[in-house]
Formats: sequence, structure tokens, C-alpha cells
Amino acid sequence: MQNHFELFHLPQQFTLNQTDLDAAFREVQTRVHPDKFVQASDAEKRVAMQWSTRANEAYQTLKKPLQRATYLCELQGIDLQTESNTNMPAAFLMQQMEWREAFDDARIAKNLTDMMALETELRAALKMQLNKVAEALNAQDFPLAAQQIRACMFLEKFMNDIAALDE
Repeated sequence: MQNHFELFHLPQQFTLNQTDLDAAFREVQTRVHPDKFVQASDAEKRVAMQWSTRANEAYQTLKKPLQRATYLCELQGIDLQTESNTNMPAAFLMQQMEWREAFDDARIAKNLTDMMALETELRAALKMQLNKVAEALNAQDFPLAAQQIRACMFLEKFMNDIAALDE
């Protein structure tokens, strides 16, 4: 069975051109969309639906950098161990604690300015962390990439916590 990159005839790498991905997705969808199989047999309709679903899942995975990075690691047999492996560099753990304190302080004080500043800082940290993921993947260092991906997941979750508070 072909992987997501092969499905779209794209290089198996972290850095992807979004325009190329979009065009490849549209091309695959044009061929397999269930609407093209209205007059087909039930079996052909079912196969078309499966291919269409697979194309959608592949597109959603490759379109999001963090999911694409995770998928690349999985293709190499690397388990991210997101639930069990909390091993992170000490500097990152210290930074997490500082961010959590700033978050708690801003939340308790209901200080929207500080909360927005923290969110901006987290966004910048996530962008930097994604660059580290790209470097690790480009160097074929999948265990390091997995660690960097877990750090990105923490940052995304933390930003979601802030967003949930805004609501």
C-alpha cells in the first residue's frame, strides 16, 4: 500500500510546497470522487468512497506540519510515545514552568494584555520548535525529531488552553 506522499506523487520529506500538495489532492479527488461513480456498480462506488476518504485523510495529515512530521516518524517506525515519554531537555522544562506561572498569574489577575503577550511568545516558540523538527527530519534524525515533535505538541496544547480560557 502506498503512503500519503506516494499517493500524491510528492517527495517524502517534511518541507512541502502547499500549492503542489493542493494540486495533487485535487488531481486525486478528481479521479476518485464518488460523484464520478453515480452510474457505477455498488462495489465500484464503495472503492471510490474508500479512495476518496483515504485521499482526504492523507491530505489532512500532510497539510499540517506537526501531523506531517509525526507521519514521517511513523513511516520510519518511530513511536512518539506521546503518552508515556515526557523526557525533555531541562531548559525546555524550565521554560514550561515559567510559561505556566505567567499563564496562572495572567489568569488570576484577568490580565488580557499579559495573556496575549504569552500567546504571542508561545506562537514564536512553536515556530522555532517546528524549525528544529524540520532540521532533525532533514538530517534523518528521527528520534530527535520525535522529541522536538513532543515539544511542539506541548506548545499547541498550551495555546489551546489559553484559547479555551478566552472563550
